[in-house]
Amino acid sequence: MDKLIDSKQLQELFKISRTTLHRMEKEGLPFTQIGKSKRYNIEEVKVWIDDRQRGIENLVIGEVYHNQEIAKAFKCSTQGGMRRSHSTNTLVIFSDHTKGIYEDKWIINSEGEEILLYTGMGQEGDQDIEFGQNKTLNESRTNGVRVYLFEAFKSGEHVFKGQVELVQDPYTELQAGRTVWMFPLRIVGNKYLIPEDLLKEKEQEKVKEAQKLNNQDLFNRAKNADRLGQRYTTSKTFDRDPYVSEYVKRRANGICDLCGNPAPFNDKKGRPYLESHHIKWLSKGGEDTIYNTVALDPSCHKKMHILDLEEDVKELLAKSDEYKSKENN
Repeated sequence: MDKLIDSKQLQELFKISRTTLHRMEKEGLPFTQIGKSKRYNIEEVKVWIDDRQRGIENLVIGEVYHNQEIAKAFKCSTQGGMRRSHSTNTLVIFSDHTKGIYEDKWIINSEGEEILLYTGMGQEGDQDIEFGQNKTLNESRTNGVRVYLFEAFKSGEHVFKGQVELVQDPYTELQAGRTVWMFPLRIVGNKYLIPEDLLKEKEQEKVKEAQKLNNQDLFNRAKNADRLGQRYTTSKTFDRDPYVSEYVKRRANGICDLCGNPAPFNDKKGRPYLESHHIKWLSKGGEDTIYNTVALDPSCHKKMHILDLEEDVKELLAKSDEYKSKENN
């Protein structure tokens, strides 16, 4: 006769919580009632759990899935950016670039790994690490819950990125006047690369969004940029912040930050045409922030990229200091 174990032993063996166990029992997890206690056959439990996981195993990395398909595979809700499923003992998280107040950011660490800096849940007030699925994600290294990531570049179309793991302790940062929790996540196993055209489309949409903001809202969004986004496509590319670019152009008020002349022409929408330029180049370790970025006319921009003269760099640094003094007083 196969060995039977009690609920406490089952929870320890399969790393599941009491709540998850109760949910599994309601959905058909096999057990034997002995008096007032329940006993579980390990092999039967394994077969049952494997069967529940089959929908997840059939998902293909890099393929696009819609809400109903995701809910069916993970047996989770169709709503929310972090969806806990007790039935499959998983947490499904969504990095949706088409909506939301905050933009999750990818970086490449010193080991050359892509790391997603994922923003926790809670859209009003300071976020709480003990609230909802923030707690689940924070404890995912020890609670046995597997975490899976979907990333959306087009509304309703979620690209399956596979399983992710928390690689560093979460930390807080200030965004738009409130504290949010950031979770550093790394993809487990697969090396799927996002097509570069998806990133370009995302950037174009964010540029349009930035152009619709009023000056104060744009400044609030742009000033929060403190880390350059990087990720791999067919090669490493810089994920520039469109709010920074739009803000510095608007800040220049149609005047080139280097030569002091008006923009040479207006774009199709009648706005003075200037281009954003990083004083210290991103490729040389410069930051994508409003005080390392200026607005130049096309000729001056080309000049900086061809010559990058020391005297011009000093001029732009002085201009940046002038802006900083005005904007912080």
